[in-house]
Amino acid sequence: MKKLILVTSPPACGKTYVSKQLATALKHVVYLDKDTLIPLSKQIFKAANQEYNRSSDFFEAYIRDFEYETIVDLALEALIYDDIVLINAPFTEEIRDHAYIEALKENLKQKNASLVVIWVETSIEVCHQRMIDRNSDRDTWKLANWDKYIADIDFSIPSNLDDPAVIDDLLIFQNSSDDEFASSLDRITAILEETTKL
Repeated sequence: MKKLILVTSPPACGKTYVSKQLATALKHVVYLDKDTLIPLSKQIFKAANQEYNRSSDFFEAYIRDFEYETIVDLALEALIYDDIVLINAPFTEEIRDHAYIEALKENLKQKNASLVVIWVETSIEVCHQRMIDRNSDRDTWKLANWDKYIADIDFSIPSNLDDPAVIDDLLIFQNSSDDEFASSLDRITAILEETTKL
């Protein structure tokens, strides 16, 4: 069965590295990264004479949801041509929204595809250090207002997605250390390879 894989987590948990390693390990994969849309989004800030701040009310109102809509539409189109599409994006609100997930699953069913959510579990301390190390302008406000930012971030596993009868609907990728990463990559790759054959 075809699959849409969402590699999700709060920012700086290691989604991009995890996503790229999974995409490399699997076969017949289209890799999509929502951050590829950032240059377009920056132009929207510029055109609206707004400060570039991806934590702002302006971003939430005029950009955020449209980035997600665009990347999911690209993924659904790509599923016509290949077996697996993997999206690297936080999906922090969407994966806890029952109506959103059910609508996405129904859309995928029309394409003979299933939804897999991979939650990258990383400690808050490791995320903070990774955000400092990557030194990206998208994190400027977050780091300058760390306590305020982190208070609004949900690091809990989205267990609402887990159906005990489905082996690959929610997979937890532990990523606070190199050993955790290696173990999780082997385990999850094996599960995805097996369930894609079914």
